[in-house]
Amino acid sequence: MHVTPIAAFSDNYFWLIDDASGRAVVVDPGAAEPVLSALQQRQWQLAAILITHHHADHIGGVAALLQAAPVPVFAPADERIALASVRVHEGDWLRLEAPACAFQVWRLPGHTRSHVGYIGHGAAFVGDTLFSVGCGRLFEGSAAEMLHSLDRLAQLPPTTQVFCAHEYTRDNARFALDWEPDNQELAQLYASLCAPGGAQCSLPSTIQRELSVNPFLRCREPALIARVARCSGMAQPTRLQVFAKLRQWKNDYRADHARPWQREA
Repeated sequence: MHVTPIAAFSDNYFWLIDDASGRAVVVDPGAAEPVLSALQQRQWQLAAILITHHHADHIGGVAALLQAAPVPVFAPADERIALASVRVHEGDWLRLEAPACAFQVWRLPGHTRSHVGYIGHGAAFVGDTLFSVGCGRLFEGSAAEMLHSLDRLAQLPPTTQVFCAHEYTRDNARFALDWEPDNQELAQLYASLCAPGGAQCSLPSTIQRELSVNPFLRCREPALIARVARCSGMAQPTRLQVFAKLRQWKNDYRADHARPWQREA
């Protein structure tokens, strides 16, 4: 199985999954034209569409793609994804012959209530749940739901490749360094992204890397807990409280402005 990123909008990635069959699956096509162009360049045919959640930048291209190729659309059971032809649920398996691939559906609430991920072949297509050095905003779910979803993903084999839907790595790493300034792996990652000619596409990440640099997966680290406690005024915050406070602060974070926790203090 081979995965190709299709860059779109300001920071989205649609993921094109293929093998040697000349057929491909696309994950979260928020626009049709970049997908059709990529297929045409490679002389591939579209075989299926996988959707993680209902947001427009993840489903906006489905209608036009179906006009070009009437393929199955796998999506969570959410009425806001009107063009889904196969509703998927926790534990379901998706199996395709061409390209030859099989993915298990994981329910990953937090960013939205019906968000799912597709897990298989040493890869995790996670939409807006787990980002490189970050996680998605809590538009519909709770902090507890998102933390549970992240904990599930963190249990995957360390070498699992993480295919998220946005290029946020540099901004996320800058935020993370405020909380773990002594994390050498994180500092090296940020420096590599800021260097002239740094990688335009920082993805996929891996579970191993995320466990080393992602503050939302590191809420058990004593130094991180102590720093959040000091900045928030909480005496002995729980892991969930640390996670929720980091997510709240990240919502308002701008690298060139006063830190949200400084305004709060």
